[in-house]
Amino acid sequence: MPVISAGLEDVVAATTALSEVDGERGELIIGGFPVGELAGRATFEETTWLLWHGALPSRRELEGFCTELAAARALPESTLALLRECANRRLDAMDALRIAAGTMSLESGQPADIVARLPTIIATYSRLRKGTEPLAPRQDLGHAANFLYMLNGHVPDEERVRGLETYLNTVIDHGLNASTFTARVIVSTGSDLVSAVVGAIGALKGPLHGGAPGPALNMVFEIGDASRAESVLRAKIERGEKLMGFGHRVYKVRDPRADVLAAAAERMFTRAGDMSLYRLALVVESTAVRLLEEYKPGRRLQTNVEFYTALLLHA
Repeated sequence: MPVISAGLEDVVAATTALSEVDGERGELIIGGFPVGELAGRATFEETTWLLWHGALPSRRELEGFCTELAAARALPESTLALLRECANRRLDAMDALRIAAGTMSLESGQPADIVARLPTIIATYSRLRKGTEPLAPRQDLGHAANFLYMLNGHVPDEERVRGLETYLNTVIDHGLNASTFTARVIVSTGSDLVSAVVGAIGALKGPLHGGAPGPALNMVFEIGDASRAESVLRAKIERGEKLMGFGHRVYKVRDPRADVLAAAAERMFTRAGDMSLYRLALVVESTAVRLLEEYKPGRRLQTNVEFYTALLLHA
């Protein structure tokens, strides 16, 4: 009988120089840098250049790349019309993103154009769903800052920009995860990059992949008070529910991205002057890890990237 490897575990399907994941040691190397050194320091544009060119950009290269991305952010009217129709029908945000992403073939499917326009699609749809008009992108702001501006209507402070850039850098590449693998399979057929990105978005939508952060934070909100953490989590485990934000197919120790995002979330909540949610999350995390070891000894179900992703993005 053939051996079926769930999730391609231990199957070598491709090689890459973009990132290296060591699940046993809890290490993630992105473009030659440990994630803890890169994510909180580099801009999104610098990390993108690193993965595309194999080295961090010079000042001149970075300025040119930032200018190229900023100039490509605007959406064609046909895409805006489609997003308005999606908003009228109250479509899920990921469905709207998948639908609108395919329209990038109308003008250009070049990599820089795709990177530049996806945030515009998301911010535009967010505002349309709220009943407000979308904002035109600003060319004088960086990638993360402009996205926050298009979402909220005001130029964000540096701490918020740094928080979002830390998140984007943390998840910018992770070997052959489900969405990356999907994109690579599509490109390997000779198909175009826009098709690959649309397919990857479809995989990313799944609740066991990119859809996990929301439920992870919902669990914290459900608990509400640190005194309820043990009883609520114990009941969930005994009912056979999965604790979102814990356990990972690759990492058998704490996900290194969780540490980076936890530190960024702490800075965000400290700046806001309200640490209550952050402190509650710490209690939920420690209680969940302890109970998972009690109920499922040896499974090594540690905190993954989704738990603190949810907390950081909420902030």
